Amino acid sequence: MARKYFGTDGVRGLVGVAPITPDFVMRLGYAAGKVLAKTNAASGRPTVLIGKDTRISGYMLESALEAGFNAAGVDVMLAGPMPTPAVAYLTRALRLSAGVVISASHNPFQDNGIKFFSEHGTKLPDAVEHEIETMIDQPMECVPAEKLGRAKRLEDAKGRYIEFCKSTFPNELDLRGLRIVLDCAHGAAYHIAPHVFHELGAEVIAIGNKPNGFNINDGFGATAPKAMAAAVLEHRADLGIALDGDADRLVMCDGAGRIYNGDELLYVMVRDRMMTGPVAGAVGTLMTNMALEVAFKELGIGFARAKVGDRYVLEVMKENGWLFGGEGSGHLLALDKHTTGDGIVSALQVLSALKRSGKSLDKCCKELTLYPQTLINVRVPAGFDWTKHPDMVAEKEAVEAELGDTGRVLIRASGTEPLIRVMVEAKNAQVAESTARRIANKVPA
Repeated sequence: MARKYFGTDGVRGLVGVAPITPDFVMRLGYAAGKVLAKTNAASGRPTVLIGKDTRISGYMLESALEAGFNAAGVDVMLAGPMPTPAVAYLTRALRLSAGVVISASHNPFQDNGIKFFSEHGTKLPDAVEHEIETMIDQPMECVPAEKLGRAKRLEDAKGRYIEFCKSTFPNELDLRGLRIVLDCAHGAAYHIAPHVFHELGAEVIAIGNKPNGFNINDGFGATAPKAMAAAVLEHRADLGIALDGDADRLVMCDGAGRIYNGDELLYVMVRDRMMTGPVAGAVGTLMTNMALEVAFKELGIGFARAKVGDRYVLEVMKENGWLFGGEGSGHLLALDKHTTGDGIVSALQVLSALKRSGKSLDKCCKELTLYPQTLINVRVPAGFDWTKHPDMVAEKEAVEAELGDTGRVLIRASGTEPLIRVMVEAKNAQVAESTARRIANKVPA
């Protein structure tokens, strides 16, 4: 089913430009509320939890969503600034009908978005999103006054989530003796993540923890990890942890400032789980480095690739009955700990692996050497289809013929921005870069 409004991670775009406008978001809340009211008819009035990141537009969109839900007869609980995975956890823990996050994740503050979680703390199935989209295009009405929804604030959301995160770290271990730089990207975890690592015993040096509504992801966080690496060197820390604006991504660095992406961190997590029991397999994406696939094969671990996007990684994990998956961008999933990707929880899994092994991060990754990758993002008009441009197709085929079995080419459209992503992976870094640029240069001006 083609989706009109929903992308790979909810509805997202530039604030003030359709669909991220107050009137549309109110209709989205109403439509989602009507769908939820229908599916929860037997259990009485549905209740949804709304969380948001630190963007200035969050206030406006929160009010619009609340009005839409209330008009549909749905009660609302407001969590305020809260990581995306926190909303997933709280929705499940409080037995609510759904969770909603107002966030554009790693995008700049001018963007925002709306994403939903089911009562199980998982992303909504495509069929439910399609039903909501169908309802959006229907006239918006309002239930009778006596059936209107109410709104209240969830006062203990922060404390509940901090305790949940700590519960995913082994009881017999602690973080005493570790000095950690923690980059919160001026995002939703700014008032949560430092407490988690501090309460487990680490000395925490927090950066990117002063949001002002406009600085989310700006030079800090998982999409700009050099700030974390520089702070690690400045403070002579043991490790660096960088989250993104809604704290569902994780990038780390060691004491020397060397940055580790999601592929490497997934390798550390899976190797650690192998110490306590068999691991059937793990899921990556079309962008996952070939070296990880080869390494898992040598360890006897199954490996599958999903479309790019954590929702698709999760789908393949469930199809195979596997617990672990992730993306190089830092979305990591460990279904024995959480129902969705969680930057804080993932960092705790890596830290527990280091503690159990007695090894540093660089030594845990010693047996994994990533193949050089070049990724070039090219801005294109909305709806651009590279497969209909013969010059791009021909150049891609030429590069693939040159690489043979020593590399691969992937071209895909971003699910959240008007971009074409050209990726070439090869054993030689110069070959990867030059061939990727050849393809990218064929994008029509």
